Amino acid sequence: MLWFLKNRTYPIGVDIGDDTLKLVQLANSGNGVSLIAGGSENRPEDVKPGSGDWQRWAIEAIRKLTANGEFRGREAVAAMPASEVFIDHLKMPKIENDKLEAVLLSKIKQKLPVESEGAMIKYIPTEEDNVMVIAAEREKVDRHLAIYERANLQIKSIAVWPAALANSYTRFFGRRKTDIEAIVMLLEIEPNRTNVVICRHKNLLFARSIPIGAKQLENAPECDEGRSVPQADEMMTRLVLELTACRRHFDSMHRKAQMERLIFFSGRAADKEICTAIAKQLEMPAQMGDCLAAVEIASPYDSGIDRRGCRVNWATAFGLSLS
Repeated sequence: MLWFLKNRTYPIGVDIGDDTLKLVQLANSGNGVSLIAGGSENRPEDVKPGSGDWQRWAIEAIRKLTANGEFRGREAVAAMPASEVFIDHLKMPKIENDKLEAVLLSKIKQKLPVESEGAMIKYIPTEEDNVMVIAAEREKVDRHLAIYERANLQIKSIAVWPAALANSYTRFFGRRKTDIEAIVMLLEIEPNRTNVVICRHKNLLFARSIPIGAKQLENAPECDEGRSVPQADEMMTRLVLELTACRRHFDSMHRKAQMERLIFFSGRAADKEICTAIAKQLEMPAQMGDCLAAVEIASPYDSGIDRRGCRVNWATAFGLSLS
């Protein structure tokens, strides 16, 4: 027990995605980052995301996972699922700061999936007079806050998933002096979604979520209705086209910037062959970034995470805990 007294314990990172709920808590002893506790629960197939049943499942899943006595405290940092977050990239208006949020909202209101009055927005200045605008539906934010409250978590903040991925990159894979100025593209391949972040070390420059993931990139059987499912090579082509569009959009707004490499933040959640194929078609140098392999596990038998054969992607959850 004295081991914990010598460590800085980070908040619990809560990553509720479309398919999996993940909780993790990290600590820093001064010699590196260690995993204190964690766990994950897959959403039941008959539970629709966002429904009342989903809320009840999420509450019970969090209570079950935090019942692991290795978790320290109840303070947590959470993020909205990528599917519930709208992101756009604009030129920074030349206007007074107290009017900036209203002007940015007016510029994206036609693109928002909800009425602008029901949206909460956050803006992050990037480089070359650009700004990343992030919006979420107020009702959905309140729904998540209610889940955490009923699960007895004390929410320190609601973060954004692009910042969480940048946190994981800078802490585990961007520690060399040459990495401080390097621009990298982070790809987080989830079961049904690929999250894209372009950053210069901790500075966010671009983010987008693409509704194509590991399940679509693997060979799939026919649907129950007899309709054929697009094969893996077709979905791979679609994903590469989407990623190429991300690069072009980024290049058009950051003309002085040049991406150095790809980093795949999928752990073992996506086959290495998929990552290799993406890097080859994008013609970019790439590396694998397995966050779980980058930390020490304080108590391997009690942490709640078995590193052997783990197919869960922990990049966002780790980045949230590090917030």
